[in-house]
Amino acid sequence: MYKISNLVILFGVFLLVLSIINIITATELNPSLVRGETISGIASIALITIGYLWTEIKPNPPTKAILKGIEGFDISEDLSEGQKYELAWGSHQILTATAASTILIVWDNEVVLRRGLITNNLFRPGEICNRAIEQNRMISLVNTDLFPGSEEFDCVLKDLPSVIVYPLSNRGLTIVGGWSKRAFTNSDEKWISGWSDKLSDLLNT
Repeated sequence: MYKISNLVILFGVFLLVLSIINIITATELNPSLVRGETISGIASIALITIGYLWTEIKPNPPTKAILKGIEGFDISEDLSEGQKYELAWGSHQILTATAASTILIVWDNEVVLRRGLITNNLFRPGEICNRAIEQNRMISLVNTDLFPGSEEFDCVLKDLPSVIVYPLSNRGLTIVGGWSKRAFTNSDEKWISGWSDKLSDLLNT
């Protein structure tokens, strides 16, 4: 089914073609006909422009990638009950309220949580993860194809199209992989960073 923007463009093109045919086949040109055809042409072009702009404002949603992993929930037994509860609650909210496909939490060089689509690969932080910790800031890879070194996240889940990395002070990381390129909104990033700050304080106790 065509979107409304496509229908508007097609209708504008249809009117423009009719206007051209009408002026070409006219046996006599007079001011009234010229004025009418001019108005019709302007209206047709305006409709085509509106339809095009509408398409740009509301682009097609990103294509969901086919990711290879198994649905799972692994949590460290070394955590307290309160820490386990917070990790379970927060990770569930991120997976259900955002376009996240997988979550991995690292604390003191140990993976304490894997959830969503997961693997059993050994996690080794690379340059991007280390930079997030050193600079103490979120790094958002909206399209991993454009970031050299993004292969370091293959140990989380292979071929993730987008990734958010957030430092847990200087002792850990929250890594969230998305289902598609440009998967995360600004509000998603704020939610992930806010929860990670809370989690950092909790794990420090």
